Amino acid sequence: MGGAMDPNVFDDVLRTVRDFVRGEVVPAEDEIERTDAIPARLREAAADMGLFGFALPEEHGGLGLSMSEDVRLAMELGYAVPAFRSMFGTNNGIAGQVIVKYGTAEQQRRWLPRLAAGEAIASFALTEDGAGSDPSSVRTKAVRDGEEYVLSGAKRFITNAPHADVLVVFARTGEDVHGGISVFLVETGLDGVRIGPPNAKMGQAGAHTAEVFFDDARVPAAALVGGQEGTGFTAAMSSLTRGRLHIAAICVGLAGRIVEESVRFAAEAEQGGKPIGRFQLVQALLAESQAEYYAGRSMVLEAAREYDSGTDTRLAPSCAKLFCSEMVSRVADRAVQVHGGSGYMRGVAVERFYRDSRVFRIYEGTSEIQKLIIAKQLLRQFT
Repeated sequence: MGGAMDPNVFDDVLRTVRDFVRGEVVPAEDEIERTDAIPARLREAAADMGLFGFALPEEHGGLGLSMSEDVRLAMELGYAVPAFRSMFGTNNGIAGQVIVKYGTAEQQRRWLPRLAAGEAIASFALTEDGAGSDPSSVRTKAVRDGEEYVLSGAKRFITNAPHADVLVVFARTGEDVHGGISVFLVETGLDGVRIGPPNAKMGQAGAHTAEVFFDDARVPAAALVGGQEGTGFTAAMSSLTRGRLHIAAICVGLAGRIVEESVRFAAEAEQGGKPIGRFQLVQALLAESQAEYYAGRSMVLEAAREYDSGTDTRLAPSCAKLFCSEMVSRVADRAVQVHGGSGYMRGVAVERFYRDSRVFRIYEGTSEIQKLIIAKQLLRQFT
């Protein structure tokens, strides 16, 4: 789960990231929206700061942050356009953590230092047509053939797939619903591996997803994560749990930014010769958003503390992901309302964040899936 960094060192890391995000990334947001790309200068700076490996182990070149440190960093990253964080999110999160927790020593030595340095990009290839929040429905197949596996099937909505060097692929190797799923490290340059064009999305310009196709792709048996079949479902659930808490923290960071944009506009925009922030119904919108932001922040910090201590690694992350992803959408909606007609115009930050925030309620497990997880955890003591 990561060991805590020296508090003074971590404070320096946070300060450096905060200054960079606010001083360099925020001013580039319009450029990112217009070009649908993260500028090379920001990518290189992020790599230099260790952001491609903040959650990866120190022995492999990462920062080895604990969950409590991870979420505090995520709140800083969430302040800017979400595509910036997405650029290195899969290396640290759902893809990288599979290698950290389940990879063989050789797989870890081969991939983790490259991921931590930003020299390679990993993608988490789980979602399919008919299998998203529920990994047990995976239909992509991997059939053993001597010292190789033959992969056939397709994945969709795979974050960073257009840029990936390695895909963490979940495929069915047996008939058992859960135990029949295995996970492979598949290099994108292999014959039979094909990446589709980037998807056209509602929001999050600069963050790219695509379909991935496996046309009888032959993968060496050494690519089987952990060297054994049947660990895919457990690996997916474990990685998603940590990822959900991280996404909740990103939502908190973005909500804080949106509240700031709303307050600034309310203080400066005038109607009838006075700032609209003087009107009580506008004040109510600001107050509701601030209260929800504060609740989400408090929830994430406590959930991370429990995750690190091992007292709750399942219920609290789902609670936090459910609340914070729904919360940031409400905050974004109120922000558009505070801005009035201006909030509906392209080029205004809150209009972009309104679109950007919507996907948080879908990926890393939809809000509906989080509700099922929470309810099942609550009822377990009586079953």
